[in-house]
Amino acid sequence: MTTHTSINYAARKCVPCEGGVKPMSDAEIAEKLEDFAGWRYINGAIEKEFTFKDYYQTIAFVNAVAWFTHIENHHPELVAGYKTCTVRYSTHAIKGVSDNDFICAAKVNALVRAL
Repeated sequence: MTTHTSINYAARKCVPCEGGVKPMSDAEIAEKLEDFAGWRYINGAIEKEFTFKDYYQTIAFVNAVAWFTHIENHHPELVAGYKTCTVRYSTHAIKGVSDNDFICAAKVNALVRAL
């Protein structure tokens, strides 16, 4: 198992995917996911479902994710229910998964730890 713990994704910033940036391979994604407990690769994106105490906490989470993703200019698909929210990242500009998706996934994980 290769580990990426030396890379602090949450401290990094998203960069525009221009000038020949290619999507990660399935193998690269699988390797990075080893350090992202609960995240999985499904249909060309990485995603994770988060569970909360109630609707208020779920919507507070959605709003917090919306705030920081606006700053990063890298927006996920969010599917919110009463006590759950699924966060799904892919990079539309390259039609696949990029480092930006893992950067934002790490920021989502950090946000949940802070709650």
